[in-house]
Amino acid sequence: MSGASSQEYIGHHLHFLQVDLSDGSVVDAVIPKEPEIYQQCILGQSQEYCLEATGYDQCYFSDVLFSESCIAYHQPSEEEASLVNLSHINIDSLGLTVILGLIFLALFRYGAKKTRSGVPTKLQCFVEMIFEFVQGTVTSIFKRKSQLIAPLSLTVFMWVFLMNLMDLLPIDLLPHWATVNGVPYFRVVPSADVNITLSMACGVFLLIFYFSFTNIGVKGFVKAYTLHPFNHWVFAPVNLILEGVSLLSKPVSLGLRLFGNMYAGEMIFILIALLPLWWIQWVLNVPWALFHILIVTLQAFIFMVLTIVYLSMASEED
Repeated sequence: MSGASSQEYIGHHLHFLQVDLSDGSVVDAVIPKEPEIYQQCILGQSQEYCLEATGYDQCYFSDVLFSESCIAYHQPSEEEASLVNLSHINIDSLGLTVILGLIFLALFRYGAKKTRSGVPTKLQCFVEMIFEFVQGTVTSIFKRKSQLIAPLSLTVFMWVFLMNLMDLLPIDLLPHWATVNGVPYFRVVPSADVNITLSMACGVFLLIFYFSFTNIGVKGFVKAYTLHPFNHWVFAPVNLILEGVSLLSKPVSLGLRLFGNMYAGEMIFILIALLPLWWIQWVLNVPWALFHILIVTLQAFIFMVLTIVYLSMASEED
């Protein structure tokens, strides 16, 4: 595969199905005005030449929903989009996050409903094993009584695990299916989207304030950030700066750690898929996939443990 083709392949797999909320258009996607002529032209000419020759219209999200032939095309412009664009939303990662969350709820609800005396089913054993594992972890770290921390930890662990697990699917399976059905881009690993990981981390960040105000009160919260590590009112500004940086670093480190590991794992799968011979791909892909199972599970466990640790620290009086 040539350098240009490799770059295009990587760029396509790393591109999200982004929708501009201001007008409902799909970012970097168009619809040829003459699809049949375009398909004949693309056999012998470049995509840019054929689109300029036949003309094209902007692709909108409604076109994707109704299976119109949207194609991926980065429209040249004088000014590239900024790194942060609040009007763009990643439909693929957001949609998969919601779907995987619903799968987790349905799976564990079904397993709980099937609980009965006698020989347990395999699903019941799985649910009980995960529940006891999470409960044991919470008990060993969080020393206060709380009806929220255990369900929260279970949800965080399974939700992140299911999102990470999508990285074990064949790299071209769902993106190719999406392209065939008129969807120009589709990324299948929600935890490789920094928007998803930082959003979950921000949720934990807000819970830190909730647990602090609930367990130690506003006065205890203020004392924790003004009288530590130097226990004197003179050093209150210094303490506030030091503890404030520590507080703000928690959601950043929590979100970026998960994103960095899953993004790197996804990139390695993409690079393996670029290798020229299929048997070389299998020789490298299978061991990496087996090792990646450990990474998928470990990152979900780390995210859950850090969540419990942060909330436990927020609940301590001193």
